[in-house]
Amino acid sequence: MRRATGSLFTTIALDPSSAVPLYRQLYDELRTIILSGQLRAGARLPSTRTLAGELGIARSTVVTAFEQLLAEGYLDGRSRGGTYVAPALPDELLHATARGDHAPAPETGRPPLSRRGAAMVAALETRQTWPVASDGGRLRPEVPLAFDSVLPALDAFPYEVWQRLMTRRWRQSGPELLRHWSGTGYQPLREAIAAYLGGTRGVRCLPEQVIVIGDGRQALDLAARVLLDPGDAAWIEDPGYLVPSTILPSAGVRVVPVPVDAHGLDVEAGMARCATARLAVVTLAPQWPLGMIVPLARRLALLQWAGQADAWVFENDNDNQYPYIGQPVAALQGLDKDGRVIYYGDFINVLCAALSLGYLVVPAALVDAFAAAQFTRGVYASILVQAVLADFMAEGSFARHLRRVRRLYAARQAALLDEARGELAGLLEVQPVEAGPYVIGWLPEGVDDGDVARQAARHDVTVLPLSAYGVEPLARGGLLLGYAAVETQEMPAAVRRLAAAIREAMRHRNVP
Repeated sequence: MRRATGSLFTTIALDPSSAVPLYRQLYDELRTIILSGQLRAGARLPSTRTLAGELGIARSTVVTAFEQLLAEGYLDGRSRGGTYVAPALPDELLHATARGDHAPAPETGRPPLSRRGAAMVAALETRQTWPVASDGGRLRPEVPLAFDSVLPALDAFPYEVWQRLMTRRWRQSGPELLRHWSGTGYQPLREAIAAYLGGTRGVRCLPEQVIVIGDGRQALDLAARVLLDPGDAAWIEDPGYLVPSTILPSAGVRVVPVPVDAHGLDVEAGMARCATARLAVVTLAPQWPLGMIVPLARRLALLQWAGQADAWVFENDNDNQYPYIGQPVAALQGLDKDGRVIYYGDFINVLCAALSLGYLVVPAALVDAFAAAQFTRGVYASILVQAVLADFMAEGSFARHLRRVRRLYAARQAALLDEARGELAGLLEVQPVEAGPYVIGWLPEGVDDGDVARQAARHDVTVLPLSAYGVEPLARGGLLLGYAAVETQEMPAAVRRLAAAIREAMRHRNVP
């Protein structure tokens, strides 16, 4: 450690062993002295040669530090007259308390936000955040946690195929991809998605109606900004996804919770609560989180309402890839004759969230509007990932992967149900679902599902309480149990940990 010998500059400490370059250390020290007022405006600094000698460092180091301070306006260099502290520094800088560049500023309360920013914060603050692990809430990606309802079967991801396709694509057309740009997505992928949806979901669309996007939040935000004005109302499912209740207010949209009954969103209840709503955000096959397949009569009622009210339906269909009983129910979009449905799906649940790749199918009359809005947002999915996924679908790997994952998930659901019948008897009533990578578990009367979720985290188990996804209280507490990421041999131990967590929560509530 070397110290300066001059009266003021004896406070300067430089450490040659530090990873921070000496010129930067000197810059930081001089800047702090200036900002703290120890060197007043107009004060003359030693020459670079003198200061270098006092500090025992190379003159070039001092010159570099001075040049940086001169460039940023802290110093004023006068030809043949030396170097001085700049005379025009703002008062608030001259009297600032000296602190390191990276020290946090003192807390002065929440800074003023726009109405949109305040709405986003308020929407999130009304929801509880649930811990995901007992190790301080840090997710351990190398060990998928039971029973996370978001994680797919990462052990089933086609790593070798994906790596081969990515290497081939980059080798064959890397420079071309670097020049490629399209706000609506990579055209071969749009064509593959349109063909896939037409054959498996009954979606009627041309590739031009497909817009590749990141995820459901981006998709709903885009739809809201294209179709709704601030102050408009939108129906959301209660209980339902959290995304609409946070995204829509940020666009100035008023959310109207509509109860979900045994047949999905109750259209008549929605009309009674807000007949002038301009949008309904729904999940149908299955409804999330309750898991029922919404029947045809309710779907037709939804379309009839949209036509009469001059409104729109945002159909979130991202859990449709996993039918276990019979054939998958066709999408609502395929029944839409008036161009009222905005359809969303993604590859996150079937492949992995890290790809962050989804798609919208918009009515033909809205393609230009959505494309323009997407351009102004400037948020696009990776073109390389889009190209690899297009190849993955074109060569049949996607269809094979789906078949494999469906069999795997059916086996894992069966394993969970078998274990639940024994270990969870009297603690959790677990019901199978017709589609989707999770099941519903209903708790005994008087047991708080939030308490169970917190206890489960301490037992290294992730469960989502159903109460967190409802605006109005549910008649009974329940849990969402995702099984996709849990290998069959891990299921018994995971269920035992969950059973222990439920018993602990019941003891805390004195539930017999």
